[in-house]
Amino acid sequence: MLDDLRHRVRTHQPLSLPRTQAFPEAAVLMPVTCGCEPGLILTQRAMNLSTHGGEVAFPGGRRDPGDASLAFTALRESEEEVGLAPSLVEVVGPLSPQVSRYGIKVTPYVGLVPEAVPLQANQDEIAAVFSVPLAFFRTDPREVTHRIDYLGVSHYVPSYRWEGFHIWGLTALMIVELVNVLYDAGIDLRHPPADFRILR
Repeated sequence: MLDDLRHRVRTHQPLSLPRTQAFPEAAVLMPVTCGCEPGLILTQRAMNLSTHGGEVAFPGGRRDPGDASLAFTALRESEEEVGLAPSLVEVVGPLSPQVSRYGIKVTPYVGLVPEAVPLQANQDEIAAVFSVPLAFFRTDPREVTHRIDYLGVSHYVPSYRWEGFHIWGLTALMIVELVNVLYDAGIDLRHPPADFRILR
């Protein structure tokens, strides 16, 4: 399966953002564990952070002026946040960049890591580190659907619940793209599901 993941991510063509304006850049790492049942490593951000406090996210952050690339940014931030040594990561390739609600362009990078990789949360930034089997997302077990409007386009984004963690927003968008690439899951973000209701 891991060879298939490598091939599919490396041959995938990420979407480009419209060239309407320049955004500050950031990058996150989507760490996939190399076991017989691959898992996706996620974090819950510390509640006291000024942005995205308490939210589930991939390790990552803003690009520093001295960063050689966005992949370097993702690796540097992952080491700072969860103690993941860059030497333990096989960066496979990028997925489509997304723009956060704070106007940051975030590029996700899929990376393979050992199944029993040692991780240590930086308590100033990270409240918890956890793993979810990739197969969990394959059947799209969404709890609810959020509509996210950007540049005149609506996206209908799943919100998942895993052992008390709420996985939604940009993180869910990135997971859906990975699951669609890896499993041909066909999760549709451009049209609402049949049970979608607008709450008023």
